[in-house]
Amino acid sequence: MTDAPARRFLEDLATDWPERPRAVLDDFGFIGKPKVPSVTASDVNETIHDFTGFPAELYAIRYAAPGSAWLVERVAGLLEAGGGKVSRISGRGLDHGAWVPLRLIFPQADIPVVQLSVQTELGPDYHYRLGQLLAPLRQDGVLIVGSGSFTHDLSSFREYYNALHAPAPPWVDQFAEWMTAAIDEGRIHDLLSYRKNAPQAVRNHPSEEHLLPLFVALGAGGGGPSNHLHASTTHGILRMDAFAFGDTM
Repeated sequence: MTDAPARRFLEDLATDWPERPRAVLDDFGFIGKPKVPSVTASDVNETIHDFTGFPAELYAIRYAAPGSAWLVERVAGLLEAGGGKVSRISGRGLDHGAWVPLRLIFPQADIPVVQLSVQTELGPDYHYRLGQLLAPLRQDGVLIVGSGSFTHDLSSFREYYNALHAPAPPWVDQFAEWMTAAIDEGRIHDLLSYRKNAPQAVRNHPSEEHLLPLFVALGAGGGGPSNHLHASTTHGILRMDAFAFGDTM
């Protein structure tokens, strides 16, 4: 896999972790239009290579982390207690939004992982409230991960494909700086309406699936405080920022 600042950050992250998590709930999977939140319910997670056009070495990677029946039922119970419904998906593994970062943070693949679906059409407010419902998991030793990308305009990717370390164009920096300030200042209302408030929001996220996991993590962390753990740009247009919410780190 390509060397980049974000990769090195993730590889070093586990050494700074206060304690090993009991399990991981990753919010990113099932891009599409699921009608209700869906969780993976596999005994052992397959590695899903849901992308095309990358080097062959990437498709050879396997991250066979175990699933967790306990966590599936705990997640379902919390969401159903909040008035919702949950779909349990047996036989589905981890897509790239989960296994790419987790393989770097916990390379032994020995921590149970369950993935929770993003529901793209329901927007930030819904996902923030979803995170609030899941907040008790933190007291159970569960690490809640919202994996995505701070900026994600792949329509511009071809221009930057061969420029791994290219500087970010102004429209990427403007959006990332606004989002960072809003997170640091705890401006939850502004963040939930980022699409109309943040400069260049639609250009950086033509669709929202790569940013919505941030709002789940934000809600689970109680809206703050936050710790800005990392910021870097890959291929000019992909801002790779990491935040910890609440008292995680």
